[in-house]
Amino acid sequence: MRLLRSRPAPPLPTAPGDLLAEADGLRVRLGGRDVLRGVDVGVRAGEVLALVGPNGAGKSTLLGALAADLPASEGVVRIQGRAAGEWSAPELALRRAVLPQAAVLSFPFVVEEVVRMGRAPHASSPAEDDLVVREAMAVTEVSAFAGRPFSALSGGERARVALARVLAQRTPLLLLDEPTAALDLKHQELVLRLCRERASAGDAVVVVLHDLGLAAAYAHRVAILCAGRIAADGPPGEVFTEGLLSEVYDQPVEVLAHPRTGAVLVTPKRNL
Repeated sequence: MRLLRSRPAPPLPTAPGDLLAEADGLRVRLGGRDVLRGVDVGVRAGEVLALVGPNGAGKSTLLGALAADLPASEGVVRIQGRAAGEWSAPELALRRAVLPQAAVLSFPFVVEEVVRMGRAPHASSPAEDDLVVREAMAVTEVSAFAGRPFSALSGGERARVALARVLAQRTPLLLLDEPTAALDLKHQELVLRLCRERASAGDAVVVVLHDLGLAAAYAHRVAILCAGRIAADGPPGEVFTEGLLSEVYDQPVEVLAHPRTGAVLVTPKRNL
């Protein structure tokens, strides 16, 4: 007789402002080096939090720790108020969805099958899964090649399919590592609009970005990382200052107000 495993209970509904993930005194050591050193950060429902900073600052490591994919050397990471290590893998899969920097598959799945993988944690009906998968493909603009092999797609197309899988997972916490890196201008804007829409619907979105202009335009909060620590955490209009960004990036920058909207614009100082 085969024993059937019970499925984990779905997460409780969240309200705007609820703390869905947090790092408290987080230290992560990789390869004999402290990549994160005493990081404190919270992620709340209803907001987009952008992690920015130069290469090697610890952005992806912090994202991995918040996802419970990387263990803390010191400190603690909590997901919905519970230490990350206390959740089982099936429980985590219902509470957070992760988009890595690169989407790699070893088997010849077609696009729709890849997106449908996001439904694996759920005990939903095939009809509901079909609807969620169609919606995720539609909003990421990948429906037109639903039947194409994932391996035959361009880098930007793969990135959008991977995002569709994350959206199909329907978790209250989305953790996205450089989701715009391989995308053209149109689809960079599309992805960040989707992040804002998910936040407006009550989710918490953490996104690693290199483009400070995108972070300023779409993030409710920005955490600026430098050498494994958080140099500043707050609304882009408050933490994006010329002095701080120039110091963190070791590159002179200008922070300007858009002449029409007043939105924050960040540009390197150039002497051409």
